[in-house]
Parts: sequence; C-alpha cells; structure tokens
Amino acid sequence: MKKVAFICVHNSCRSQIAEVLGKKLAYDVFESYSAGTETKPQINQDAVRLMKEMHDIDMEATQYSKLLTELPEIDVVITMGCNVQCPFLPCDWREDWGLEDPSGKSDEEFVRTIQMIEAKILELKTRLM
Repeated sequence: MKKVAFICVHNSCRSQIAEVLGKKLAYDVFESYSAGTETKPQINQDAVRLMKEMHDIDMEATQYSKLLTELPEIDVVITMGCNVQCPFLPCDWREDWGLEDPSGKSDEEFVRTIQMIEAKILELKTRLM
C-alpha cells in the first residue's frame, strides 16, 4: 500500500485536514501522513471545529503537528501550496495542490478549502487504485 505525505509549513491546517480525510476516504488505497518544516503547538482550532461539524471527526484525538523527520518512507508527496521551497523528501512522485491557507479567514473559506481537499483526496484515490 502506498504511503502519501501531505506537507505544509506548520502542519497545523491544510495538511492535517488532508491527512484525516485521506484516512477516512482512501484508507483502502493509501496510508495518509502529514508533516511540516515547522510545527505549531496545536492544530488550527477552526479546522478542528469545522471537521467535527462537517465530518464528525475529532482531528486532535489522533493527530498532532509533526516534523518531516517523523515520517516513515513515503511514496507520494503532496505539498499543499506553501509558497515556500519545500525540502527534498525522497518519493516516487510529488505534486502541489496549490491551496491557500484559510487560517484567520472566514468559516466559508475553511469550508471551501475542506471541500477542495476532499475532492482532491477522492481524485488521488482513483489515480492510485
């Protein structure tokens, strides 16, 4: 089974959402991980709240902000659109999803970002099957 890493600078919002949605929607096709080049003390609280409302998932129950060094060997790297040079992470294939960080923005922006990530996870699942 392929291992997919969702990478963001702080591993506190988009990459965390992608990890948990990957675990929910594509667990039978790939393993989902997330990490960043820096960490935050906690996952973005708006993301946590909206994922509870939209998907009935408590991200804080199973996830925390982690560094790239905590990842296992990865097959696919997905950068979330960090607007920074992501460090080299050995993998078979990488792509950038170009998603803007909704942190500090309205719930509508968060919902839109969550929906985009959900669609991209399902599309990635299809490609990896």
